[in-house]
Amino acid sequence: MDKKYNALSFSTSKFVTKFYSTSFYSASQYFSKEIQEAIFSIYGFVRLADEIVDSFHFSDKEYLLRKFEYDYYDAVKNGISLNPILHSFQMTVGKYGISDEYVQHFLSSMKADLEKKEYKSQIELNTYVYGSADVVGLMCLKVFCNGDEQLFDRLMLPATKLGSAFQKVNFLRDIKQDTQELGRHYFPQIIEEGLTEQTKKELVEDIRKDFDDAYKGIVLLPADSRLGVLIAYKYYTALLRKIEKTAARDILNKRIRISDAGKMFLVLSTQIKYYLRAFYGNK
Repeated sequence: MDKKYNALSFSTSKFVTKFYSTSFYSASQYFSKEIQEAIFSIYGFVRLADEIVDSFHFSDKEYLLRKFEYDYYDAVKNGISLNPILHSFQMTVGKYGISDEYVQHFLSSMKADLEKKEYKSQIELNTYVYGSADVVGLMCLKVFCNGDEQLFDRLMLPATKLGSAFQKVNFLRDIKQDTQELGRHYFPQIIEEGLTEQTKKELVEDIRKDFDDAYKGIVLLPADSRLGVLIAYKYYTALLRKIEKTAARDILNKRIRISDAGKMFLVLSTQIKYYLRAFYGNK
């Protein structure tokens, strides 16, 4: 395989990551170079699929997503794609043994976004979140564990909890766009009661429990991935705290975010605490 084209493909995935998510890109800088490339390729794949269902309003989304899926499997079959995002992703899938089951669950959730507008039960929501977020966490965990199947099995549950927590925070952060622009309602409680202060409190408590369960796995990750995941965890828990402090009516009218200065402080403080713990031998 042409080394230049491979490098171009991973560089394209890196650019997509940086363009769409500066926060995730910043956290990824604390991975080893090999892990960075793989994680960028995973992000690029899921980002393009997400853009198809969320953004391409004047195109045939169903056709585009179907073609995206076909082109991916064609890339897997032939070991190459002229779509650099798909090319880098299929290389990562092959290198780290990422299960096709995860890819299929992810694509199923993307297809659901084209058809389903309301999630009226917790089972429906959990199924969607597993496909849209949990399996992405498992794909990343395959990369982090790099062939250590015992460690992968041990960390599967915390990885899915982290994926769920990230996704639910995104739902609350983006609730204005989801409900007003896309017409989607993910939380059954909000469909029934609206976003009241009590509903928000219950959702925040549920997400915080997911984060607590996820943290137990983060501390056990290999050293070349642990700090990057920890920074992403700290960013999202900070976002959750800000959501908790924001009135429910305001969450419905604006997108909650962390300022650039706040992000810089978060990264720096997390680094300092992480290295101090490592220096003194604390967990």
